[in-house]
Amino acid sequence: MSFIPGFGRPQPSSAEKIANVETEMDMMADMVNRLNESCVKKCIAPEYRDGDLTKGESVCLDRCVGKFFDVQIKVSEHMQSKQGQLAG
Repeated sequence: MSFIPGFGRPQPSSAEKIANVETEMDMMADMVNRLNESCVKKCIAPEYRDGDLTKGESVCLDRCVGKFFDVQIKVSEHMQSKQGQLAG
């Protein structure tokens, strides 16, 4: 076992790093799109009467976004624990 940084584990190439960043950006964009679609659909009426959000719409969006991220965190934690069980 080597304790010298960079040894014992192959380092990703620049192309691999770029591919990883692009994949992460695609995943984030997908998450934002799903968040936007679900919360806007739930909280904002299809007919607009005012250019600004109403207090009810604003509160609904705030709660929806909070719940969305809570679920994302729980799913991520669950998947990480399952991955750990499979590896261990």
